[in-house]
Amino acid sequence: THDRYFLDNVAGWILELDRGHGIPYQGNYSSWLEQKEGRLKLEEKEESARQRTLQRELEWIRQSPRARQAKSKARIDAYDQLVNESREKAPDSGQIVIPPGPRLGDMVIEALGLAKGYEDRLLIDDLSFKIPAGALVGVIGANGAGKTTLFRMITGQDGPDRGELRIGETVALGYVDQSRDDLDPSKTVWEVISDGQAEIDLGKRKIQSRAYVGAFNFRGSDQQKPVNQLSGGERNRVHLARIVKSRANVLLLDEPTNDLDVDTLRALEDALLEFPGCAIVISHDRWFLDRIATHILAFEGDSHVEWFEGNYQAYEEDRHRRLGTDADQPHRLKYKPLSR
Repeated sequence: THDRYFLDNVAGWILELDRGHGIPYQGNYSSWLEQKEGRLKLEEKEESARQRTLQRELEWIRQSPRARQAKSKARIDAYDQLVNESREKAPDSGQIVIPPGPRLGDMVIEALGLAKGYEDRLLIDDLSFKIPAGALVGVIGANGAGKTTLFRMITGQDGPDRGELRIGETVALGYVDQSRDDLDPSKTVWEVISDGQAEIDLGKRKIQSRAYVGAFNFRGSDQQKPVNQLSGGERNRVHLARIVKSRANVLLLDEPTNDLDVDTLRALEDALLEFPGCAIVISHDRWFLDRIATHILAFEGDSHVEWFEGNYQAYEEDRHRRLGTDADQPHRLKYKPLSR
């Protein structure tokens, strides 16, 4: 499994497959990260970019939950600094870089009394929220709850039944959806991602397209693989590579972490944390959401969607305060009937 939250809470041993060798570690995922860092130092590996991504995740693990939550709030407060820093940083080898889009204004996305039904079910009832510049919003809930429907309303593919959804004038949307069915099957991975160009424009700097494609774990002959031969996880990485270079300032990512290996997941997390814009991410990956999210939109059932300021762990603590022991009980998802 690539589910780090699951591994951290359940695993007693980790078996890492690295360059043809199986390396056992006693402990959970956090313990594996600590031991792996020590092993790389002992081997005197000069994989500086890889070590930096490990180090950033270790720093996050070592922080207290309160410090993690304070850091996510500080991201919103430091939006201007984030924009300026993004224009100066040069990408490391293997690092995912999301180039800055147009500068966001005060108005990004706002919902006012939003309601939306499907067939005889009311998916969303009286939802209001306002997304600030710099926010990284995690969208959670059971399959079929209405998460993708919300994305369709944001992109204008569908409209609300009641209420209002406002999109700021400075917003440039980039959307990665679950279907991922719009790739040209006759082209190679490199051709689809690079559009056949030798360099890719990342704002005020350019990067060799082969290196950019390699950051999404397509290396060597894999870059020449025809798109029609790709697995689901590989297609996912191709779509991510295409969308993050689109110069959007608000990314809509629908299950972007599905089928990604841990190294690519970590690189995507770091890229989003350094992205000078907003991202709204549908995901079941609790570790991913705990590390990046500044806000949570939770489809909790009975047509209610909870808007919460904080990361996934803070949301879970709040949910337990609101619902008590009922929060830990599995429930079949229910909806209010749709009145016409």
